[in-house]
Amino acid sequence: MAVVVLNWNGLALLEQFLGNWEALTPDYAELIIVDNGSTDGSLDYVARTFPHVRCIAFAENYGFAEGYNRAIGMLQHDYIVLLNSDAALSEYSLDEPLKLLEGDNRVVAVQPKLRAFRTPQSFEYAGAAGGYVDALGYPYCAGRVFDTVEVDSNQYDEVRSLMWATGACLIVRRSAYLDAGGLDAEFFAHQEEIDLCWRMRARGGKILLAPSSIVYHVGGASLDAANPKKTYLNFRNNLLMLYKNLPALRLGITLFLRLFLDLIVLLRYVLGGQRQHAKAIAQAWKDALCRFSSFREKRCQNLKLAVVPASQILSPLSIVWHYFVLGHKKYSDLPSH
Repeated sequence: MAVVVLNWNGLALLEQFLGNWEALTPDYAELIIVDNGSTDGSLDYVARTFPHVRCIAFAENYGFAEGYNRAIGMLQHDYIVLLNSDAALSEYSLDEPLKLLEGDNRVVAVQPKLRAFRTPQSFEYAGAAGGYVDALGYPYCAGRVFDTVEVDSNQYDEVRSLMWATGACLIVRRSAYLDAGGLDAEFFAHQEEIDLCWRMRARGGKILLAPSSIVYHVGGASLDAANPKKTYLNFRNNLLMLYKNLPALRLGITLFLRLFLDLIVLLRYVLGGQRQHAKAIAQAWKDALCRFSSFREKRCQNLKLAVVPASQILSPLSIVWHYFVLGHKKYSDLPSH
């Protein structure tokens, strides 16, 4: 197993978290820092403070997805932990994920429970207790639905099947990662782990929550939620993901309904005085539609290799309807999947 942390000019985060990673990476795993052409002295800091920690240094910034793809392609470990540079391990946090992966060859990815670094008893937005995608493509989590984030009161303490595992700490079988094509570098950032997990699930893989494993995540280290670029990337990448993975009829119906719902979100931003976010949604739709043709080959490949249909991967419910109309604010309020 390799614990791989991607860094780009993240000296402050290395100063905060490198000691944690070094101390809590178990003996059966190797800690590896992958540097995306940093110019802030990151590599010098690692060499000076923990000279035994392996570094892979790229001459340029390949971004999140391509940086990981290149690094994982170079490694030979059976299992890879894609750990965000603003995440902290806890003691024994990799033991249960490794047991789940080794116990069933169909398991392609595992995630720990993701808690908030600043409020350690609360789940963290980016993954909580594991992710799902509703019938119209909106992601949500056990422990976090839209902006409602729960306290971890041991309510999700069983091993459970997931649709997607958080990119903040994605523990993946390397062969399955490579077979699925890795993270899509054209996404740049946001929802690329959901897209990858969809492809792995569609090809017959299982994704599980390891509830006894806990990782703490700061969140927002790359883009804050208040940044309109984050809104843009989330909406654009979600539409591209739907295009890449849904069959034609369901894709058409989904996009029609999504246009209506996303227009409501856009109008809410306008009425709330957040016009930059409204513009980001409009631009996301425009750019996604323009890019569909360039994603056609990926779409054909995904649909050709899928052995599990989207109807068995996506949740049958509308999270928008349950959350905003029925008032179901928690995952436990929802009907069973």
